[in-house]
Amino acid sequence: MATDSAAVRAPQAPAPSIAGADAGDAELVAHALAGRRHAFEAIMRRHNQLLFRTARAILKNDAEAEEVVQDGYLQAWRALGTFRAEARLSTWLVRIVANAALARLRRSHGQVIPLDAAMQIPDAQVQAHFTADADLQPERTAMREELRQILEERIDRLPDIYRAVFVLRAVQELSVAEVAHALGLPEPTVRTRFFRARSLLREGLASEIDLTLGQAFAFDGERCDRLVEHTLRRATHEGLITAA
Repeated sequence: MATDSAAVRAPQAPAPSIAGADAGDAELVAHALAGRRHAFEAIMRRHNQLLFRTARAILKNDAEAEEVVQDGYLQAWRALGTFRAEARLSTWLVRIVANAALARLRRSHGQVIPLDAAMQIPDAQVQAHFTADADLQPERTAMREELRQILEERIDRLPDIYRAVFVLRAVQELSVAEVAHALGLPEPTVRTRFFRARSLLREGLASEIDLTLGQAFAFDGERCDRLVEHTLRRATHEGLITAA
């Protein structure tokens, strides 16, 4: 009887796995060491926000933080062979980026122009920046407007019995006696309601802050894509990426 050649064909070795977004640090590092672009990209997209926030916290400047993150990644790729899997990749990267940010900060501080000298620069816009009232700067004005809207919204949420007392006492700055007379309330009641309203407002603002903190210095979407593309381009130019 003829033997089916397919039945006796030697089994083929399984294809090597491709590290993806759910791969572990060790697997991603192994693929990155082989120069695989997808591993570099997966590492960056996983850690971009953490590293941007690290650099931004030190430099207080978005553009400089992005540059430091790019430089930090390239520094990490060049030293990737020294990474030890027993450590977390995120911790290793944070250390590199933090050191890079601190080094940039030291360099910039070494080149600080004294305020007196800066005010002598023959540029009207430069001098206006130093002499203008900081509270009147456009950024401060916009920030106060946003804060005013948040406060108004939170005041509107106060229970009726507290809201009028709070607005007259805190916003309009009437005395306790004037508020009591205007609303037909005993003065102790005005004091009690005012302190309760202020407490509720603080609790509401604290809650607002807690909800917003997780979104502070966010780094995703177009900004993340741009940084990834720029870094991959530089890594390709340096020969750190050799395979798709």
